[in-house]
Amino acid sequence: MAIQRLHVGKRLSEVAIHNGTVYLAGQLAEDTTQNIEGQTRESLAHIDRLLAEAGSDKHHILSCQIYLADVKDFDGMNAVWDTWVSANNAPPRATVEAKLARPEILIEIIVVAAQK
Repeated sequence: MAIQRLHVGKRLSEVAIHNGTVYLAGQLAEDTTQNIEGQTRESLAHIDRLLAEAGSDKHHILSCQIYLADVKDFDGMNAVWDTWVSANNAPPRATVEAKLARPEILIEIIVVAAQK
């Protein structure tokens, strides 16, 4: 089966699609002056856009990995997540504290989803 890649750059593709499964690169906010709630909202908006482009949506997420620069932001991230996540379709998820690429990045989210 062929692999389709979207938004291919020198270092990474934002999306890879194979056999009906959509793999997203880690999504983070472009506006890193925002607090955890703002960065989470922006990251989730990127996920919504990329999944739509790939023929999927948040209702079809198979798994999610969330990386927080500081676990103290867990509650703030969850406040945004809880309003975004699909009711009765919450995916398996892991959330960990990690040193991210730049200090101003508070969150990075990776999802794998099924195509519709």
